[in-house]
Amino acid sequence: MNAISNWEEVPIFDGEEAEAAYWAENRIDVRLMDSSVVAGTELADSTTITLRMDPRMLARIKRLARSRYLNYQSMIKQWLSERMEQEIRDLKLGARSQNG
Repeated sequence: MNAISNWEEVPIFDGEEAEAAYWAENRIDVRLMDSSVVAGTELADSTTITLRMDPRMLARIKRLARSRYLNYQSMIKQWLSERMEQEIRDLKLGARSQNG
């Protein structure tokens, strides 16, 4: 498996199959991922929160994050962001269907 150490190494894909084949043979280097997460957090203000969860669930999240070469807090933030965008899209679609 090849480690990608620079974002310019990732090509533009013709489709999902080409992208899947590429990522089956390549992975993002941990240092590149960490630097990207740090760079993204420098651009926006953030607030620290406390979130209580079952220790077994947290352990499972940490294992999953590690398998994806991510920091578990960053992965949780990514999940929340993706879900928030989905909810907003669903609300907009629901409002459109009610109006027309």
